[in-house]
Amino acid sequence: MSINRIAVLGGGAWGTALAQTCARTGRAVTLWEHEPGNAASLETKRESLFLPGVRLDNGIKVTRDLATAARADAILLVVPAQAMRAVCTALAKVMTAPTPLIACAKGIEHGSHKFMTEIIAECAPKAMPAILSGPSFAADVARGLPTAVTLAAADGKLAGDLAQAIASASFRPYHSTDVRGVEIGGATKNVLAIAAGIVTGRGLGASAAAALTTRGFAELVRFGKAYGAKPETMTGLSGLGDLILTCSSPQSRNFSFGVALGKGEKLAGAAHGKLAEGAFTAPVLLEMAREKNVDMPISAAVAAVLTEKLSVDAAIESLLTRPIKSEA
Repeated sequence: MSINRIAVLGGGAWGTALAQTCARTGRAVTLWEHEPGNAASLETKRESLFLPGVRLDNGIKVTRDLATAARADAILLVVPAQAMRAVCTALAKVMTAPTPLIACAKGIEHGSHKFMTEIIAECAPKAMPAILSGPSFAADVARGLPTAVTLAAADGKLAGDLAQAIASASFRPYHSTDVRGVEIGGATKNVLAIAAGIVTGRGLGASAAAALTTRGFAELVRFGKAYGAKPETMTGLSGLGDLILTCSSPQSRNFSFGVALGKGEKLAGAAHGKLAEGAFTAPVLLEMAREKNVDMPISAAVAAVLTEKLSVDAAIESLLTRPIKSEA
């Protein structure tokens, strides 16, 4: 399909970065922002409040009108996971033609246990759902640093067309039809990144961090298998790749949140005003794991810390005192 006009919904750091990389492809890009203050900054200063120091490409049109943004050949939904339903519902009312809607949030909806593409399909029946995920930091993408991600849609040709449309010399999307696998990798790694951050914040050392990431990956694979993900997706960019990045860098909001918790900060202040999707995903992930009898002790420990059922030290002890068993 021909994709010449791209809309990005959400003017936060990741939305701004994706708008930038789409503009580099030569496509006509519209950036929609709901929050008035940030919209004004994007329009007048050509800079997002959430990505200071990165000037927005002059060719990107900024709007607060959803109907204007809806007139695109493809739309990237770069809003928090728990806001996806509200945005999709509003968007569906102003869509005039079947359009690919690409979820760029990594999470699972509370209550419904639905993934982002399921919400899109439910709220916007005319849409063609897709998902974009992988090891990527907004600041890197916005500045044109080399990045590779995965873009998945049920229709392989659509996935390929969308990947081609947003690809640039520095932004390489690999395409896939394993929608569920890509979504599982993105959601699960956020929870595990909080655990990795706690290990770092507690000063437990590099050996413990490596063990945590490795055993966390085993949890991700088990969960993915239970929910129909392909093994190659779990070991790919949106699975292992994203896990490695998110569990090892302070640029990750989930990792930084975990570091703050590991250092003894209270839950209310540990996020420092930044969204850590893993904090919302942890309890949902655990509920879904229990439904399929998937053993996820690290994720369970994170959920227990976030609900204050266990202290950080008690959670660490619970993991270290588990029965010795085979690594398989």
